[in-house]
Amino acid sequence: MTFVVPELAVPVEAFATALGIGLLIGMERERRPDASAGLRTFALVAMLGCLFALLGEKTGGPWLLAAGLLVISGSMVASNFSTRQEEQFRGFTSEAAIIITYGLGAAVWFGYSTLAVMLAITTTVLLYFKAELRQFSERTTPKDINSILQFAVLSLVILPILPSEDFGPYNAINPRQIWYMVVLISGLALAGYLALRIVGARHGAALLGIFGGLASSTATTMMFSRHARDHANLIRMSAIVILIANVMVMIRIGIVAGIVAPTLIVPVVTVFACGIVPGIALTLYGWRTLASAGDLPMPEVKNPTELKTAISFGLLYAVVLLASAWLQDIAGSSGVFIVALVSGLTDADASVLSTLRMFNLAKLAGGDAVIAVTLALMANLVFKIGLVLSIGGANLARYALPGLLAIGLGMAGGLLLV
Repeated sequence: MTFVVPELAVPVEAFATALGIGLLIGMERERRPDASAGLRTFALVAMLGCLFALLGEKTGGPWLLAAGLLVISGSMVASNFSTRQEEQFRGFTSEAAIIITYGLGAAVWFGYSTLAVMLAITTTVLLYFKAELRQFSERTTPKDINSILQFAVLSLVILPILPSEDFGPYNAINPRQIWYMVVLISGLALAGYLALRIVGARHGAALLGIFGGLASSTATTMMFSRHARDHANLIRMSAIVILIANVMVMIRIGIVAGIVAPTLIVPVVTVFACGIVPGIALTLYGWRTLASAGDLPMPEVKNPTELKTAISFGLLYAVVLLASAWLQDIAGSSGVFIVALVSGLTDADASVLSTLRMFNLAKLAGGDAVIAVTLALMANLVFKIGLVLSIGGANLARYALPGLLAIGLGMAGGLLLV
């Protein structure tokens, strides 16, 4: 039977965690023939960081931990100058990983074991997917990088400086809360936008529908309605892409609801699941047509992080908030339902977010909030059915309409369960 002295339990656990971190990162480096360090070196460095953190804490000064970092850095510099195995510059990836491993070992001792393990896994992922990350960088265009930088401005520059106070009629306007919703929606749309740019059309209808729905289901529905109109042989394919995109809307809104109003996640997911299941079932039923698909077009999705787009959504969200608060005051829940139906026709996100905001402020009951969210999505679905009928025509409607109606009827039936 193994027995550990109580006062040694914490150090043993800390050093075991540090050892595991070092082995994890070192295992990835060991398989690289050009790496300057391998499995044993990384394991030793992680434990050294933990040891120097322990000794520094006992001696009452951080200088020992800093001295250990200098020793590690000096050893790496000396090793690089003394062993000229390659004339070509091979970079400092392994050296940077060693320094990170040393710091993670120290972090474990200071009680940040969970964070250290998460960072170790992230470091290993970055090291392992070197080729994939290089391909990602090569595929991104200046426009894509500009989109990422614009999102950084929206989330890291504008959001922190906005006041977090309620203003206006009914105290419905909170600048920081409104902009937080802008960042949330822009971030999800940006993920779909970049995925579309990177994946492209060559990987088929399924991914185009998934990422198109994440970026903009309305744009995807419009684009493939036009595609079906111009290419009669790909009508079924376009219908499947449209169905997948509209299923993704419910998944995306469900994620947003879980973040903004987590106490509503169960009834919201219940209603959405009743729409998702028949949507997926009819999509799978038509899946056999995918094998004969030709080249598919890319949905014409605008950059969701442009300042103009972000401000437009923020203003729309604020207007919907005010309208919802006003109509709820004079007409009760029915006023909120009217706003949800009207605003949901063109932008379900703003309507859903305003409803969740009123629920969080205790101005709307949970059941009424779920109904309003569902009405907004159903109104948006009606709008997209109109796009299918007016642009794609009767031939596209023959294949897309049953699935879209099934989604709507499923959500309506889901309301009876909550």
